[in-house]
Amino acid sequence: MEYFPYEPRETQREIVSFIDGTVSSGKHAVIESGTGTGKTICSLAGTLPFSKAHGKRILYLTRTKSQQKQIIEELRRISADNEVFGIAIQGRSVSTCPMMASDPELKYGTAEELSKLCSHLKKKGADGRCGCPYFEAMSDVDPEQYVKSIRAEMPDPETFQKRCASDGYCPYEMSKACLPFADVVAAPYTFIVVPAIRKHLLDWMNVPLEDLVVVVDEAHNLPDFLRDSCTSEYFLHSLDYVEKESDDNSKPEVADGIAVSDVVAAMRKCFSEAALEYLMDSDGLIPYGFLEECLMSELCMTSYQIQGMSKNMIELGETIKERKKERRKLPRSYIGNLGAFIEFWMNCDDVTYVRLIDGGPDPSFEAYCMDPYEAAAPFRDCFSSIHMSGTLDPLEQYKKELGLIKCENRVFPSPFDPDNLLTLYASDVTTRHKDLQIDPDNIGRIKDHIIEIVNGTGRNTAVFFPSYEMMDRFIANGTADALDGQVFSERRGMSQGELMETVDEFRSSTGGILFAVTGGRVSEGIDFPSRDLELAIIVGLPYPRPSFKKEALIRYFDRRFSNGWEAVVKTPMVRKMRQARGRLIRSETDRGAAIILDNRVTQIYGFGAIPTKDAVSDINGFFDELLTPSDLAIRRQML
Repeated sequence: MEYFPYEPRETQREIVSFIDGTVSSGKHAVIESGTGTGKTICSLAGTLPFSKAHGKRILYLTRTKSQQKQIIEELRRISADNEVFGIAIQGRSVSTCPMMASDPELKYGTAEELSKLCSHLKKKGADGRCGCPYFEAMSDVDPEQYVKSIRAEMPDPETFQKRCASDGYCPYEMSKACLPFADVVAAPYTFIVVPAIRKHLLDWMNVPLEDLVVVVDEAHNLPDFLRDSCTSEYFLHSLDYVEKESDDNSKPEVADGIAVSDVVAAMRKCFSEAALEYLMDSDGLIPYGFLEECLMSELCMTSYQIQGMSKNMIELGETIKERKKERRKLPRSYIGNLGAFIEFWMNCDDVTYVRLIDGGPDPSFEAYCMDPYEAAAPFRDCFSSIHMSGTLDPLEQYKKELGLIKCENRVFPSPFDPDNLLTLYASDVTTRHKDLQIDPDNIGRIKDHIIEIVNGTGRNTAVFFPSYEMMDRFIANGTADALDGQVFSERRGMSQGELMETVDEFRSSTGGILFAVTGGRVSEGIDFPSRDLELAIIVGLPYPRPSFKKEALIRYFDRRFSNGWEAVVKTPMVRKMRQARGRLIRSETDRGAAIILDNRVTQIYGFGAIPTKDAVSDINGFFDELLTPSDLAIRRQML
């Protein structure tokens, strides 16, 4: 336990020993580690001994900036007694690029677009100066000396960025320059999943993939992230931008007698035909070859000519991007993007991909990747990988999805007293779609439960809804207005800063209520220690809405693992429930109560929900320490 800076619990000794043994043997590990086991510090203390002794480097992958901050904080504690340095790197954004902060247009650039613009600005002009003063100042600093100046402080990402900007340096470029000197690098998933970014990262770190130990935080998100990274989607409204870009560039031709405007008109027709023929409710399956045949018909071209046309559009897009870079504009081409999508759609296979039209106010064509295996290659090819989450079960399925061979699975339960968490359920309500149609009063009864429980307990409470639509429904029907405390809401599309401001206001309130979504950012990545959150009301079971995409994924899992519905529908639903409930207990002294407003919770094996007819009395009795969950469960069994 050389790198463990606290007095370890027995479970933590076991986790650190297991990870150390896994890394030492060059294997992979898939670990479910319950609340309170200290996943971050255990993974660091388990990976550092062998890595430091044998010249390996650690890449710690996270989803959020708050998780990166926690990694750096733990490394700072470790460094008090050990020679360890870590740094976090993030993609180009307003916070990492001072130049971007001064130009509102750049806020909406993709990583690739911003990278290209940044490369252009870094080039020296005729006067011998580059277009970015923050990058130019980097030539006057020795990265190794800069690391020495911050090693003792080991600043978190936000502090590092502010310091660099204050010193006149580019925070993004400085973080890159510091990577070769770091034992641990914290980065978003994208930095290892996207091939081009991975190549750059390994170059910056000066390490080959086979010498990298990869730790995946919140690993239950990784398979879907990998699927999404291989998926391509094109929205109908994007054609408006293509048309405008064509007008701004003298309406160019992209094939003999075929102008960009002709391709736009053909795509609009394809959207219209697909929606009419295949769209059912939220989405619809499109046959292999539909888009290709539609374009061939509308443009009177062969398949080979369509392929050539798409390549011409991509090349034209590159020319437009270069012109924009010269004007210090975001190097984006809508014509090039459309060409790239057509090429991708025509070339992706029909085994691992399913083609869809998605409905809504802005329909889209989507080539959805169902198999994460290919994208998971870096996790198989690195020296060792540690995949951890508090809700990763079933572990064997996760291992098979990613194709991990030399891999061991372990489950470490939470060390906290189970009697510190009370889980109840109301048997008279459900959000099951069929039952809501038969008995619309379900919504009224759920509303009554929420009001009665919140007003009858007076504790900081999170109300988790299965979707934003359901949340909006309860806000519209007056539920929020009837609550005694101040109501805060997790809104769709909130920035991270806006979300954290809302959460901080809720935390500092007394008897506040936070409306959030099960499976959203509040329910997964944010801690509420002590009395910041004492009660969780979970409205309904967060089953995904039925769709053709889900049906295709179910069939795919049935073919590969013979457990389609379990893997695609039930497991993610249970995981979201456990994540939401897990916000309540973050330390061994925390006490929390959850109530599930859906009688279907009895179908979740091992969830431990107890029926209640007087939730307010049971919850208040629990917090007043008049009864424990064990006592209550025994009483209910005796009735």
